[in-house]
Amino acid sequence: MMQEAYTIVTALFYRSLTILISIALTCLVAPLSVASEPSLPAGLSLEEEDRGKDALPAAMETSLPFDLSGFWELRAGMRTQNDPHEKDMSIGETRLQFEMEKNWENATIRVTSDLVYDPVLDEHDVNIERGEGFFDLREASLLLRPADFMDIKVGRQVLTWGTGDLLFINDLFPKDWNSFFIGRDDENLKAPADTVRLSFFAEVANLDVVYAPRFDADHFIDGRRISYYNSTLDSRSGSDTTLHIDRPDDCFEDYELHLRLYRNLRGYELNIYGYRGFWKSPAGMDLATERATFPELSVYGGSLRGQLLKGIAHIELGYYDSEEDRDGDDHLVRNGEFRFLVGYEQEISRDFTAGLQYYLENMLDYHDYKHTLPASVPRKDKNRQVITLRLTRLLMNQNLTLSFFAYYSPTDDDAYLRPKVNYKIDDRWTAEIGGNVFLGEEDYTFFGQFEKNNNIYMGLRYGF
Repeated sequence: MMQEAYTIVTALFYRSLTILISIALTCLVAPLSVASEPSLPAGLSLEEEDRGKDALPAAMETSLPFDLSGFWELRAGMRTQNDPHEKDMSIGETRLQFEMEKNWENATIRVTSDLVYDPVLDEHDVNIERGEGFFDLREASLLLRPADFMDIKVGRQVLTWGTGDLLFINDLFPKDWNSFFIGRDDENLKAPADTVRLSFFAEVANLDVVYAPRFDADHFIDGRRISYYNSTLDSRSGSDTTLHIDRPDDCFEDYELHLRLYRNLRGYELNIYGYRGFWKSPAGMDLATERATFPELSVYGGSLRGQLLKGIAHIELGYYDSEEDRDGDDHLVRNGEFRFLVGYEQEISRDFTAGLQYYLENMLDYHDYKHTLPASVPRKDKNRQVITLRLTRLLMNQNLTLSFFAYYSPTDDDAYLRPKVNYKIDDRWTAEIGGNVFLGEEDYTFFGQFEKNNNIYMGLRYGF
């Protein structure tokens, strides 16, 4: 274990040193190119406060025909117990992100790319669609404003909607659950998708239409980083027995369509949602190929969010129509569901905020599910309930953030805890330490299956 950790830390040190040298050379070379490249016309560059990020040195800003920001980050994490299916280190990566943006009067181009090295996974071949390898393209989009009532955004982009705090009902855009469980920054939970988004604005209501010509699945748990309960083997599996899948992959045939109609009604935001596509993580099994599948899925829902008493309340619901098992009598395909979420957040005292949520998954056609399920397969409850608690405390002129997020399921009798401490050292440097703690009585419940993946991690980020 110690030899493995030493090898990984050494590799991270030399890779980080290489990246820092590259940054230094860029800073030295950039001023030399100022005279050979014209500066931006007045009014085209964004102010630092508009970008919300640290500006580059003045010499670099005047040498580039676009706005550039980003960060360099180092993260390392260790499992707190032995997992025979995974390495002792949960994460050990260095990441360099560049975010480039160019604005015109009616158009914006934005590209966000990451260079990543992580010897823990030890797989560096690039697969942009699945976010794998040493290069990750987070965004490459073109935003057009052809009219006052319409926006068009085309390309790779991160999308989100819904009201839940780390709970999702009508947000059917891809999530990276591996990143979430190993200690990456929370922003990495939202994975990018290749889509066309049309936005229409009117006094009565606004409409978003998002079309993905090919299915974008979650970056789900498949055993390479996180061990999980394998129902086929009735035991935990990991990197020694990874999940094999059959993914819908035909362009224009295996498409996804997301719809959102929304408006502000007396200070409350009302949303109506629709989705046509597939279950985002494997929810079926093909016995002939022994591969997990993504059955067809349609979702219809709504949400309401606004002020209540001294805080903010939200409520959201969704009907999951599992189109390949509408009768609930195929135990190889996940049943349809009704999902419900209600939450409330309020500042308890100065710089101290608390949030509470209640979440319900109600399985439809439960009677048929029970009678067709093989005796060897653990039976799920008709109603799965989850309660979440978020506590956030700001100290030292808001430079120190103490946060705690907890999931607890009284029906599954399991839990997931996310403590974290974040300290802003100065305008550029930020340090973080946190953990991922899974608790559960059974190996097959959602959080209980990850009990061998408990880990602590540390991170250091330099923003520019």
